[in-house]
Amino acid sequence: MKALIIGGTGPTGHYIVNGLIRRGYDVAMLHTGRHEVDEIPPSVEHIHTDPFSEPALREALNRRTFDLTIAAYGRLRRIAEVMAGRTGRFISIGGAPAYRGYMNPGVLHPQGLPIPTPEDSPLLTVEAEDGKGWRVVKSEEAVFANHPSATHFRYPHLYGPYQLAPREWSIVRRIIDGRRAIIVPEAGLSINHCGYVENAAHAVLLAIDKPEASAGQIYNCGDERQLTLRQAIEVIAQALSHDLEIVSMPWEFAIPARPMISQASTTHRLLDMTKLKTQLGYHDVVAPERGLEITARWLVAHPLDPEGGEAKILQDPFDYRAEDELIAAWKNLCAQMPQVKYTRTPGYTAAYSGPGGKARSSPMD
Repeated sequence: MKALIIGGTGPTGHYIVNGLIRRGYDVAMLHTGRHEVDEIPPSVEHIHTDPFSEPALREALNRRTFDLTIAAYGRLRRIAEVMAGRTGRFISIGGAPAYRGYMNPGVLHPQGLPIPTPEDSPLLTVEAEDGKGWRVVKSEEAVFANHPSATHFRYPHLYGPYQLAPREWSIVRRIIDGRRAIIVPEAGLSINHCGYVENAAHAVLLAIDKPEASAGQIYNCGDERQLTLRQAIEVIAQALSHDLEIVSMPWEFAIPARPMISQASTTHRLLDMTKLKTQLGYHDVVAPERGLEITARWLVAHPLDPEGGEAKILQDPFDYRAEDELIAAWKNLCAQMPQVKYTRTPGYTAAYSGPGGKARSSPMD
């Protein structure tokens, strides 16, 4: 059996390539050749060309055919067209921005994505709402127009080694730099669906193992269990043995946290994983806490170049002077807040029994 993976040097690539080899495939990787990954074994064929160029793809592949093609990089619409009639199975990887409101929650009423967001949620149909998401939808349509029995995955943000734009760097670099405080909006309670790289690759391999169940299907992908931003910061800080004060502010003030939230509001992005779990039997192979620990240590060992492209993508200036000024101003503002007296202090309801709740009216028996 012959498999072609377009890409393969990204964060999930070596897991998929080695998973294919274990399943008996002869694997060829088509990629630019600018990056090579140590985890790829010598038996894998490398086809170096531009995956974004249709003429280059056709020239590099010539008349070759494959039993399986996985499109994980490049211009998906053109790849789907080029591989029509050349492959037995076609598996493609796109993104969650296909959902209407993923990047622009204000277009929905009530504002924000449904929680969780299933695969049949409305997709973008108006380019003006979000041009990138609209193009993602058009790519999905091209996949199934050329390969009706294809399988498509909607990836969220991925974290782990080899991630080119690791949002976790905003946390890790502050720890490396010895920062003792980090600003978060709204107590850091936002949930932005993520997937550890090995978990995402595991989902793709499950589709390979279950061709009948996955044929013609679109799946949300990512970790089945999600952490809030605050929890992620706490896990990373503990993994790196660092005390980090989490300073909560209203979203309007918490400007330094924008790269970690990666959207213009704190609305949740939580994908429904039911379909992937029930049809393909997906479960996380790496717990999110463990994945974040691995990611944090990887970033310490492989820090981003402040002048490199990856750092520029994240748009985090690490302006500690401004952050210190903002934290001081916020704490001063809180200290000046008048103590409002209530005729009767609001409670958490009689059903609440946690800290600060109403004391028992009678002693225990």
